[in-house]
Amino acid sequence: MVGVMVVVIVGAIFCALQSMRANRLLVSALWLAGTSALVALAIFVMGAPEVAVIELSVGAGLVTVLFVFAINVAGEEPIKLKPLVPRPLSIGLVALSILLLGWMGMPGLLSILQLNVTFSLPSAADFTRAFWEQRSLDVVAQIVLVFAGVLGVLGLLSDTETAGGSSEETQK
Repeated sequence: MVGVMVVVIVGAIFCALQSMRANRLLVSALWLAGTSALVALAIFVMGAPEVAVIELSVGAGLVTVLFVFAINVAGEEPIKLKPLVPRPLSIGLVALSILLLGWMGMPGLLSILQLNVTFSLPSAADFTRAFWEQRSLDVVAQIVLVFAGVLGVLGLLSDTETAGGSSEETQK
């Protein structure tokens, strides 16, 4: 089970790095959705199916739709601005954050490496119960919001031209 967690975490880190390296914002948003889906899988494997359902539907679903909408509205043209935070300071803050995260997670990491903690994969019944019985209203509301967001994006980005040509040509 530890191997599965390592693969999922490495996959999430890979997707996060790819989202930062992508040249296009739309591709970056899709890599970020993959990161969120893998984080939801890790949360599910750790035994919190309710939180995993929310992460998957909101993080990988709704947020991705909102990013795609914002990218399409704002465009992908780069803005040439100087960074607000100097590069050495930002690298130092990231390194400090990683060190603090490692220090705070060290007891859990040591117990996993010593195999004192065993993960038990929740069954499909646990996921189904969490998804449809315990959180059914949340899930239905999130599904409606995702579909409303998609339809809103499609409505805003729809082309006003007809299939036979532009509206000016059809009026002549």
